[in-house]
Amino acid sequence: MPVHFGGTFAHQETAHTLVLPILGSTMRAITLHRHGDPSVLALEVVADPSPGPGEVLVRIEACALNRLDLFVRNGAPSLRLTYPHILGSDIAGRVVGLGAGADPSWQDREVVLNPGISCGRCESCLSGWDNLCARYGIFGETQGGGYCELLAVPQANLVSKPEGLSMVMAAAVPLTFLTAWQMVVTRGRVTPGDTVLVHAVGSGVGVAALQIAKLHGARVVALARTADKLERAKELGADHTICSADTDWTKQVRAVPGVGRRGVDMVVEHTGKDTWGASIELVRRGGTIVTCGATSGWDATTDLRHVFFRQIQILGSTMGSKASLHRIVALVAAGKLKPIVDRTFPLADAALAHAHLESRAQFGKVVLEIGS
Repeated sequence: MPVHFGGTFAHQETAHTLVLPILGSTMRAITLHRHGDPSVLALEVVADPSPGPGEVLVRIEACALNRLDLFVRNGAPSLRLTYPHILGSDIAGRVVGLGAGADPSWQDREVVLNPGISCGRCESCLSGWDNLCARYGIFGETQGGGYCELLAVPQANLVSKPEGLSMVMAAAVPLTFLTAWQMVVTRGRVTPGDTVLVHAVGSGVGVAALQIAKLHGARVVALARTADKLERAKELGADHTICSADTDWTKQVRAVPGVGRRGVDMVVEHTGKDTWGASIELVRRGGTIVTCGATSGWDATTDLRHVFFRQIQILGSTMGSKASLHRIVALVAAGKLKPIVDRTFPLADAALAHAHLESRAQFGKVVLEIGS
């Protein structure tokens, strides 16, 4: 069972505004030493990190969970971890230290972190497609993440947290809104009047994709397996809601006015094997399916006759550019996009938070509260 550790943190400030941990100081972290069920998550005391050149030290106040955390914990294919590993991609906190060369104006500012890490020098990075960088990684997956109290991060990953937005709400923004923006806007090129079918609307990506599609003037058909999630989707602006637990859910999509035999313009697909065939059948001729994941299985079957004869566009999508998150956070600050938090847990209860996320009962994000 998780164990709470007490303690405070001592830091020292120099005349050059560098703030670094005192040698030998420690922090609490949820660590992973092996793959398995939520019980493999352990609360431990580990050494404080120190920011390197071009990095800053962030005191983490909140870190949201993603299904990526579950994949890493369970042992995703080709995943190579250095143990102990710390999960967590969606991070909000305050800058409390500066590495050599870091901009001192970031000191003491509240920030949201872009989860994606890239070299910053290659053609992809310099063209604004840093998520195509050959060295691209994600906090909590390819390197340590935010299930801890302090994290050293590249200055390039900082985005100012909007005033008035709580740390918990801020942590609910980055990964899923960035992923959904890339899918719906950057890759899918949604246009006003499009009909967009969103699978698993209660998930983080689903909640974000629904709002982003509506922001761009699209009509959204939302799918979920329970009535309460569908009701929440209506509150967020879904035009039509359909229970995907019904055996005839595809017929119900066809019955939506304007869909019929024509089909939908875009499918936001992140569930994979269980829904892939239906997604291909429901998209219109020349329509678009954008996929970012496969929570129900990777080995989906594709009838290629539909793809070439109906000229369907199947687009892969992973994360989004660093620039996109600045735009997203500005829209959150303006009240045009809204992070949705289902439930919060203290850091020590990370295993319980994982179990809740795995139950698929949530609508929106599950967040760990880490700050005092």
